[in-house]
Amino acid sequence: MIVAITGGSGTVGERLVRRHLARGDAVRVLSRRPASGLPATTQPYHGDLASDETFLSGFADGADVLYHCAAEIHDEAKMAAVNVEGTRRLLTAARNRIRHWVQLSSIAVYGAPQSGGITEESPLQPIDVYGNSKAAADRLVIDAARKEGFGCSILRPAKIFGAGIDSETNRILYRMISIIDRGLFFFIGKPGAVAHYVHVDNVVEALMRCGDTRAGGSQAYNLSDDCTIEEFVTVIASALGKPCPALRLPEAPIRLLARLLGKVPGFPLTERRVAALINRARFPCGRIERETGYSHVVALEQGLRELVGAWKRGP
Repeated sequence: MIVAITGGSGTVGERLVRRHLARGDAVRVLSRRPASGLPATTQPYHGDLASDETFLSGFADGADVLYHCAAEIHDEAKMAAVNVEGTRRLLTAARNRIRHWVQLSSIAVYGAPQSGGITEESPLQPIDVYGNSKAAADRLVIDAARKEGFGCSILRPAKIFGAGIDSETNRILYRMISIIDRGLFFFIGKPGAVAHYVHVDNVVEALMRCGDTRAGGSQAYNLSDDCTIEEFVTVIASALGKPCPALRLPEAPIRLLARLLGKVPGFPLTERRVAALINRARFPCGRIERETGYSHVVALEQGLRELVGAWKRGP
């Protein structure tokens, strides 16, 4: 099988490349950075989504599956150009050249729902630049697939974490681990808030399943390993060898405090962090499990314990 992967030197892309190579597939990698850490059997395409159409067409030509993992996740000023216009350029270049497109998206396209079950049929209501750019890219892919007759799968994972990767999510979790380790963590509001994370190896497994499910048509899949904040913190405390935090403070004054002091450098509580600690929305994975046979390959507890181990070892 011929596989084309954008962002092949990134956190998810590199693992995806290795999985396909191990299976014996021919793998093309589009990356701005030389994929020096990848096996020599990889076919490199040194460029990006702004490269000329002839170059991008050559990258896509004849691919059984094209995985679009490249995205701008840090610089808001570049998100529209990379995530939206870059996707549009790649779709144009891939026209009549691929069988199936797999898009790595994000649950950020749903905005910040605070309760209920958020399914693939829920409306897209992004609230920030990144979410808007991913939602727009998803729409481009779905529209192109319908018009041009190729299949597409859109994977929308929760916050991606895992020991050994360099990511903002890991850095946020390291801060949380440190706070729990020092005995400073407290719960906010009533029990039952939900954490939305997924291990990087589970994301790769889900992408592989999407790539192997090459039926016609378009389908979106959510991916999250949801658990309560209480369960999440209990695993971290256990891995640290510390007692589970017991302090619980009321929601209203903590929200007010975050609103007043959240922008003060070094203050640990922001309105966004408080919202994450009281969120009760869930992102069920029933569709991807039913339609592709997907199941988690790394349990959340295992992933968190490995992350605590990485935090203990330090940089």
